[in-house]
Amino acid sequence: MLTELLFGVFSAWILFLSQSLHKIEEGHVGVYYRGGALLKTVVGPGYHLHIPVLTSVRSVQVTLQTDEATNVPCGTSGGVMIYFDRIEVVNILSQDSVYAIVKNYTVDYDRPLIFNKVHHEVNQFCSSHTLQEVYIDLFDKIDEEIKNALQEDLVKMAPGLFVQAVRVTKPKIPEAIRLNYEKMEAEKTKLLVAHETQKVVEKLAETERKKAVIEAEKSAQVALIHQKQMIAEKETEKLMNQLESESHLASEKAKADAEFYSAQKQADSNRLLLTK
Repeated sequence: MLTELLFGVFSAWILFLSQSLHKIEEGHVGVYYRGGALLKTVVGPGYHLHIPVLTSVRSVQVTLQTDEATNVPCGTSGGVMIYFDRIEVVNILSQDSVYAIVKNYTVDYDRPLIFNKVHHEVNQFCSSHTLQEVYIDLFDKIDEEIKNALQEDLVKMAPGLFVQAVRVTKPKIPEAIRLNYEKMEAEKTKLLVAHETQKVVEKLAETERKKAVIEAEKSAQVALIHQKQMIAEKETEKLMNQLESESHLASEKAKADAEFYSAQKQADSNRLLLTK
């Protein structure tokens, strides 16, 4: 009888331990509810004990996680309804803020703070912009707009929850409008190609013009060099002729002076002979 009692107590104890022992995974913390009320105890990763039936445990992630909102409607200022297939919000919850945020928004805090807010912010953005702005002009700014709006509200409503990034897929628009946009893009591409072709032609023409100018300048410079060379040759020839003339004149003058001197000597000799 005693053995059976001890066995029963031991079995009950094993059952109690098996139901009270729980594990919290790395990157998570554990929070406890007792009678529906959240306890202030927040435990880290590892094995822990709780009182079965009276206390329940929930795991809360405190590492980076991605919440994904799908098929998000967006009504533009012009009344066109479009849909975003997927909007991803990368966020992280500070471990120090787990108790306050879970107490105010439950362990499913991302539902009111992330998913619902994404829908709200998308509608706010779309309602103040045209289809052209949402689909083309401002599409690359939508993710940053939503991120900033979410974080601004979280600072007030849930300090300790941080949005790291928002990724937005291209929205789906009505088929007729999409085809029009494709035609517009095709026309813009043709126009861009034509414009680039024109620029190439103009560049080639400009290159040819510059080449012609360079050739003309080169020819003019060559002609100028030839002209200067001819002038220099003429000047040299003139100078040579002048030197030859001066040399001939000097030679003739010297010859005349010599003849005059000889004649004078002869006259002096004759005069001496006559006086004797």
